Amino acid sequence: MTADSPIGLAVLFSIGAVASAINTVAGGGSLLSFPTLIFGFGLPSKEANATNALGLWPGSLGGALGFRNLYDQCKRHMKLLLLPTLLGSILGAWLLIKTDKKLFDFVVPILLLLAATLLLIQPRIKKFANDHLGKPTISGPTAWILQLLVAVYGGYFGAGMGIMMLAAFSLFMEGTIHEINAVKNWLGLIINAVASAIFVAQGLVLFLPGCVMAAGAILGGFLAGKYSQRVDPEKLRIAVAIYGVGMALFYAIRTYGSL
Repeated sequence: MTADSPIGLAVLFSIGAVASAINTVAGGGSLLSFPTLIFGFGLPSKEANATNALGLWPGSLGGALGFRNLYDQCKRHMKLLLLPTLLGSILGAWLLIKTDKKLFDFVVPILLLLAATLLLIQPRIKKFANDHLGKPTISGPTAWILQLLVAVYGGYFGAGMGIMMLAAFSLFMEGTIHEINAVKNWLGLIINAVASAIFVAQGLVLFLPGCVMAAGAILGGFLAGKYSQRVDPEKLRIAVAIYGVGMALFYAIRTYGSL
């Protein structure tokens, strides 16, 4: 199956839709789409990562727009975190471009396992966030540095960065969990958009597969937002996390076994 065949394009559209829907309901959609690009279509790991970033970006746009009514309450946090978000996403994308393919192949299983682990412990992170609402424990400059690091990770790989931001924001933001989620979605959208633009400019994205995935992501995000109440997000979260662990182990065996 090739990425430009009719069957391949149909699969890419479906993968984009399903991954976007998973992101909307539980998070962790990249744990499905990224390995599929590698193992299903044979894309090199760096190109797969860049194409995945472009393909799933539209799905995050809908989530960000859904929180537009909270902008006035959150704009002071946005002003604080906008610069480190931009700088970090640029640096992360640049690091991916400059990373040797063999080195990236070496770290991919670690990144997949990290993302899957974050998804598994997501309820604890959300509880941590709720417990710290209105109780700032770090200063603005520390929050700036934390967001810079998260944005670097997001620009470089991305899967799980939303969970990282949720935990970090709860340490200094005063507001409701919805306001924290709003900032997380807006900044996540910026990270994905900046990284995708850089990957496209550098020729790292396979444009046709990425656009087909993006079309699927729009549909998947819309349908998930409309029908998500029929899905048990906890069961989906656990299933995706277990799948991610399996993919990390499979990729590790394939990569490290050849060293």
